[in-house]
Amino acid sequence: MSRLFLCTFSIVAHDPAESAWGVAVASKFLAAGAVVSWARAGAGAVATQALARVSAGPQGLELLAAGLSADETLERLLRDDPQRAHRQIGLVDAQGRAAAFTGEECLSWAGHRLGRGYACQGNILTGPETLDAMAVAFETTSGELAERLLAALRAGDAAGGDRRGKQSAALLVVKPGGGYGGDNDRYLDLRVDDHPDPVNRLAELLDLHRLYFGSTPPEARLPIDAALARELQTMLARHGYYRGPVNGQWDEASIAAFWQFVGTENLEERWSPDDAHRLDPVVLDFIRARF
Repeated sequence: MSRLFLCTFSIVAHDPAESAWGVAVASKFLAAGAVVSWARAGAGAVATQALARVSAGPQGLELLAAGLSADETLERLLRDDPQRAHRQIGLVDAQGRAAAFTGEECLSWAGHRLGRGYACQGNILTGPETLDAMAVAFETTSGELAERLLAALRAGDAAGGDRRGKQSAALLVVKPGGGYGGDNDRYLDLRVDDHPDPVNRLAELLDLHRLYFGSTPPEARLPIDAALARELQTMLARHGYYRGPVNGQWDEASIAAFWQFVGTENLEERWSPDDAHRLDPVVLDFIRARF
């Protein structure tokens, strides 16, 4: 595909306290996250859109990883680009310094906003209010970088967003050793490729990510007393995991049945037999809501 017009709004950002970098994007375009979003822990993050030069993503990360600043990387990416007037790029470097570019031929309304540790950019928007809302939301939202990026995306969506409509949204966050298994930096990579309300669906996926991969402090876990054991045994028996007596005794048979249930529901990050007599309240809420 020689001319890929990706009309969209996005934010790239860095959180130094979390040592995390990320990109959030929404667009009336199929699977926008697969094209726009690039990030590497310790290097930075890049969003490439409008007449998207997809190679600007990995090339930008290589330049950032080599120690170039956001401004230097942006200048290098655009230096010999004959289509630069149609490009839109936002990036943050390892220190959170932000830079952005909106070519003069990007379709209206197009522009960008820079702030401390972030850049918002968009084209074919309803107006500048989309980026203004994103900047305010990012700056005033607390929590993890993923939550702040999503808050910015939701604010931009509510303010108008892509004036052609809605189709996809994505959220990418990287941090050192933050990926599944701890041997990669991909903390989360959530994509809604085709949906009538993609940003709100993305929020639902983030909630699921917290369920499956979040953590609760040990002191907040609940002791599995007789009443809770009976409740769990009843649920396990109803769904075919447990065939013993429902007597409130959290014995080896009950623990083995619950571990099988945990494996089926992909909750291994939330409970294991190593701490068999306590239960994460998030898991309990999940069980009560779904089972």
